[in-house]
Amino acid sequence: MPQIDLVSESIISARENTSRTIAFNKPYGVLPCFTDSDGRQTLADYIDLTGVYAAGRLDMDSEGLLLLTSDGRLAHHITDPQHKLPKLYLAQIERIPSEEALEQLRTGVVLNGKKTKPAEVRLLPDDPQLPDRPVPIRFRKNVPTAWLEIMLREGLNRQIRRMTAAVGSPTLRLVRVAIGPIVLGNLQPGDWRNVTNGEISQIYSAVCR
Repeated sequence: MPQIDLVSESIISARENTSRTIAFNKPYGVLPCFTDSDGRQTLADYIDLTGVYAAGRLDMDSEGLLLLTSDGRLAHHITDPQHKLPKLYLAQIERIPSEEALEQLRTGVVLNGKKTKPAEVRLLPDDPQLPDRPVPIRFRKNVPTAWLEIMLREGLNRQIRRMTAAVGSPTLRLVRVAIGPIVLGNLQPGDWRNVTNGEISQIYSAVCR
């Protein structure tokens, strides 16, 4: 009988075990955990499931796709710093960035003495179609805003906000729209859906490239 490699074993295990993985559209102002001693909104206000935990983080003031799973192996593959899945974000920033600023974001920005890894960054020609945020962004009449599409393969703390601030364009709104092959799509803020076995297989395949 041929030996099954570790990746295939992982995929088979993910399909056959009783674990559960969901994709959640985290609204602005919601903590990415289930409890908070200060009474702020948490995942528990939206997700009535037991045994699932966030695979990675998404700050309280950021929005969009968050994966939660009861499968520890899958969570490790999603968050392992050696095999980060690409994560795609839409960032609304102050000021129209110059090509020099965009290139700096692409090649790496020094944050606390460490240069970020290369990123894919694109200035969007039009504003993306997103649901309104319950708390409007701060608006300054004489300061224009722009939207960037940013793909990262690392996950430093508040990385995008720190990167755009470093090139003179603070982030006003940040929405994660994809984690590897899993996309936010039409999932509305506060809603969640089950991640399919096929999508889980794609996560393992993407990690191993």
